[in-house]
Amino acid sequence: MRDAETAAAPHQDWLRLINTPGLGPRRMLQLVEAFGTPGNALDAPTAEWQRAGIDLRLDDAARQARDKGAEADRAWLDADPRHHLLCLDDPAYPPLLAELPDPPPVLYLNGNPELLRAPQVGIVGSREATPQGERLATAGLTVTSGLARGIDGAAHEGALAAPGGRTIAVVATGPDRIYPAQHRRLAHRIADHGLVVSLWPTDTRPLARNFPQRNRVISGLSLATLVVEAALKSGSLITARLAAEQGRQVYAVPGSVLSPASRGCHQLIRDGAQLVESADEILDDLADWLGVAPNTPVVPAEPTSEPLDPEQERVLNAMGFDPVPLETLRERTKLTIEQLSSMLVLLELHGRVAALDHGRFQRLDAGSPES
Repeated sequence: MRDAETAAAPHQDWLRLINTPGLGPRRMLQLVEAFGTPGNALDAPTAEWQRAGIDLRLDDAARQARDKGAEADRAWLDADPRHHLLCLDDPAYPPLLAELPDPPPVLYLNGNPELLRAPQVGIVGSREATPQGERLATAGLTVTSGLARGIDGAAHEGALAAPGGRTIAVVATGPDRIYPAQHRRLAHRIADHGLVVSLWPTDTRPLARNFPQRNRVISGLSLATLVVEAALKSGSLITARLAAEQGRQVYAVPGSVLSPASRGCHQLIRDGAQLVESADEILDDLADWLGVAPNTPVVPAEPTSEPLDPEQERVLNAMGFDPVPLETLRERTKLTIEQLSSMLVLLELHGRVAALDHGRFQRLDAGSPES
């Protein structure tokens, strides 16, 4: 039997179950369903587990690892008032997530747990976010994403920058780890002004098998999922497929037919996802759920309309609307690298061009290039 301290500690039975080696969330739910409560499952001998369909024998080493993991989780929970544990039997468990066939039994939370019950839109996309993708991701929604590089990070940053903006990051690690490391500061800001959600115990590394489960929770928490740039084989398409299977709306932003980063979105649109070009279209579609009036402008202001000289217009028109290397611009305009570099700096200052990685540039304004 469990000792008095274990029985009295809130959620301790859930913590011991989720830290049981070899059990896993799905079989954990199977045990709780079979025995009624996590405590009853823990009290039952493993022979009864086998009769319930869980063929798992716990030796002394496994029990010690289980209890050590539960103690580490309890220490994390006690370390900061922003740290919370939300279990499936809690009335505050998010109702949309509870609709899934096998919802995560335990959520580790860092930040404001009330956000889990707010209307959410999941935003996912390519690791190489282009400027228009980042601008769309800054819409003032309750944004749920995965803290990854690219669109995920831009979605969180945009939500934090918006007045009253709210964001939720679902991570693929334990609650005490941050991946990727470059988003450490961003994760702390989200914990201060939003919420970070983990499905795994402390000290869990970013294992490959965790990312599809993380994606499933992003879509499961959200009324709809927006895909901004995605290759044909990407985690973003997995999230979109999961959202569709969960009966949620899927939006996709079209892009250039020549860009590999847009092919996944085009496939989604062919498969029935709703084509959108601005955050306003999503707000109009979900206005009742989001509690905002249709046509509420939430996208950033357009770039400055300050007139450009003819040479700058020439460079801008030569760019088109896809990322373009400096050498390609030189070939199109017949200008020298020095001339182009000077003009690109001015265009960037005017908000008409953005410098990307790998020496590429992209036009930001919404006009049409001259033929």
